[in-house]
Amino acid sequence: MDALLLARLQFAANITFHILFPTISIALGWALLFFRWRWLRTAHAGWLTAYRFWTKVFALTFALGVVSGITMSFQFGTNWPGFMERVGNVAGPLLGYEVLTAFFLEATFLGVMLFGHGKVSERVHLIATFLVAFGTTMSAFWILSLNSWMQTPAGYEIIDGEFHVRSWLEVVFNPSFPYRLAHMLLASGLTVAFLLAGVSAWQVLRGTANRATSMTLRVGLTLGAVLIPVQIFVGDLHGLNTLEHQPQKIAAMEGIWETERGAPLLLFALPDAAQRVNRYAIGIPRGASWVLTHRADGELKGLNDFTGAHPPVAPLFFGFRIMVGTGVLMLVVSWVGLWLYKRRAWAAERLPRPLLWTLAAMSFSGWLATVAGWYVTEIGRQPYIVHGLLRTAEVVSNVPPPMVAFTLAAYVTVYLGLIVAYVTVLRYMAEKPEEVLQHEASERRHTPPGAMTGVQPSDRSPA
Repeated sequence: MDALLLARLQFAANITFHILFPTISIALGWALLFFRWRWLRTAHAGWLTAYRFWTKVFALTFALGVVSGITMSFQFGTNWPGFMERVGNVAGPLLGYEVLTAFFLEATFLGVMLFGHGKVSERVHLIATFLVAFGTTMSAFWILSLNSWMQTPAGYEIIDGEFHVRSWLEVVFNPSFPYRLAHMLLASGLTVAFLLAGVSAWQVLRGTANRATSMTLRVGLTLGAVLIPVQIFVGDLHGLNTLEHQPQKIAAMEGIWETERGAPLLLFALPDAAQRVNRYAIGIPRGASWVLTHRADGELKGLNDFTGAHPPVAPLFFGFRIMVGTGVLMLVVSWVGLWLYKRRAWAAERLPRPLLWTLAAMSFSGWLATVAGWYVTEIGRQPYIVHGLLRTAEVVSNVPPPMVAFTLAAYVTVYLGLIVAYVTVLRYMAEKPEEVLQHEASERRHTPPGAMTGVQPSDRSPA
């Protein structure tokens, strides 16, 4: 393998690991805010138990997200020095805004959120939770703005080979940014929805459910059932935008080799890049044209119109179908689960065990859909790093391939270990929630309740 391919694989490994954790923390921050608000409104101790349990999950997730994000940022210098040399005037400030307005906001108020209950007023603690949730969303805002600009560049001018900003408004709110931001925020919401439902289902199956379990399961199923239809709608808008600005990406996603009207929607095929045909194709006649142009005879450009400047077909073709297939499964499970849950009087213990096992198995289904979608987005930009303007091969470093291969192997080894550790810790927390909260409860008993407000201390017990 040459240095370019190894560098791309290394960055792919880093971004794959990193994106798992912001995908959870973005929406989980808002879920925590909801738990906190419900507890203040109802004084039901189950909401406080849910808040305290999932705050610990948030802290663990946030820590891994920060560490992997720092490692990823180093690679701009080690593997892609030409990128910052050419595009630094655009990328540098956007990454700086992300640090200044988001990371500092999260890091500052996370301490209050984790350790401030009983030491600050309830209003201050609620505000701190809000600011942490807002900070995670702002982090996504700036990162996705930069990523979207790399997909659909706007508001720039090139002087002596370097990109300069002509309009920051056009740079930040580039043509694909609104769709990409909405798509990612909804993906985060769905990831958290099935994580909440899956962990709660596992607690029921293992006999460790507490008074927060049914509440959390209901929130997860409701969130999933509501967000999936919205995600389908936003995904349709995102697809239309991609067709306008990156038709070669759409052609690769759909396996369309020749420009045609009434293109079929392929449910399955084996794309043959050498012969530029699809083997064993099974499709819906005119389906792709209908979905992508909203007309049965709509014209879609084929990959043969983009010879030498289109992305590899197989990763996009299969990645897109994995993402969509996972989304359809989420839709079915969340709707069926919510319907059954309502019929069983909102009692998690009364749910059919096959449904509980399905939810538990889908705890990390959001990760699968997110990573598949991210691969479609990033690989679909190739061979460019800034679409249509700057090729990836132009900005790669001259680090010897063996060195890149060694660090790639080290990264993958460490990341696999961390993923296993993360899932193991979550399983331990789900199976022994009382032990997880025991230390905190002991600490709170020794904390003067001077900052507490109206609700009686007995109602606030997390036990």
